[in-house]
Amino acid sequence: MRILIAIDKFKGSIPATVAAQAIASALNETLPDAACDLCPIADGGEGTAEAVVTALKGDWCETATFDAQSRPVTARYGLIRAAGHQEAIMEMSAASGLAMISDLPLDPATATTHGTGLMLQDAIERGVQRIVIGIGGSATNDAGIGMAAALGFLFLDASGAPLEPIIANMDRLAKIEPPNATFPEILVACDVNNPLLGPHGCTRIYGSQKGVTDFEFFENRLLHLADIAKRDLGVDHREVPGAGAAGGLGFGLMTFCGAKLTSGFDLIADLVHLRERISVANIVITGEGRLDTQTLHGKGPMGVADMARELGKPIAAFAGAIEAEDQLSTRFDLLCAIKPKEMPLAEAMQRGPELLAAAVIAQSSAIRDLLTGPTDRAQ
Repeated sequence: MRILIAIDKFKGSIPATVAAQAIASALNETLPDAACDLCPIADGGEGTAEAVVTALKGDWCETATFDAQSRPVTARYGLIRAAGHQEAIMEMSAASGLAMISDLPLDPATATTHGTGLMLQDAIERGVQRIVIGIGGSATNDAGIGMAAALGFLFLDASGAPLEPIIANMDRLAKIEPPNATFPEILVACDVNNPLLGPHGCTRIYGSQKGVTDFEFFENRLLHLADIAKRDLGVDHREVPGAGAAGGLGFGLMTFCGAKLTSGFDLIADLVHLRERISVANIVITGEGRLDTQTLHGKGPMGVADMARELGKPIAAFAGAIEAEDQLSTRFDLLCAIKPKEMPLAEAMQRGPELLAAAVIAQSSAIRDLLTGPTDRAQ
């Protein structure tokens, strides 16, 4: 029997790759005749690169770069083979993530995506034909100008002098000068629909978690940047859904690199050949930290479940906690919460892999029953 393990991260507790391995180890113990196909999934947020590299047995490479406050760091990203060519899979948070500057006071006026740009440049110099980048977990609100500067764009003042590419200086921006360069195809894994500006833009919705207090300071500079980019580069992406993702990095990647924003889950599912892997499995196991009514309207485990049901495959889900079980049970054949009711949440978070493995072992008979039960589940 073949079991596909297509599981997302349990946020703050179990990375998707660790969750997949914990399930596989438990199944090897209780169902030794099962062949497990580990296919951790992601939606473009933190953990995306690791999930894809694991699922496709890719390689890691490292590059010297800078964090969002310009301190030297080493970032890693993945290299995979797809359709006969080499692709890079990376996360902006590996260089410009909020978690990387948790030891510093937040200073959004100087926080920069320059390190993300250096990571992109490293991949370009390696000759990749395509770059897939997840942009969750950002520390920045600079609309990608730091990234663009690392790729050769110049941001000039009225005298023609280069400005330091930080958002604080964009009120003095008079001209954007692009490099004489071409970029590979860049796909942005993004499930955020915010525009760049306005009440639903990056500053108003996400700025406070990055230290923004003077919203007009940032809004005015982002507006001016978008106007100059429209004039000098001939593109205007400020209203595109997702332009406001990662502090406007969605806007920057489209504007400066010609990138395309696409659904994170759909992009990663296609990249790891999720549908094909479901089609040859006898049962699919998915899950994430919490399953509730929002799960029904999201991707991740729900996307896996929908594919499984389309292909007539039984689908089991494990989660730290489960709410709205009556509604979820119409979409999943087996639901299991791994946290014991009496256990404090903090302890359960620390013991995540152990609890997940124990839950799978406890449900092994139910999993076997699904394997031998009706197979016509397509709806």
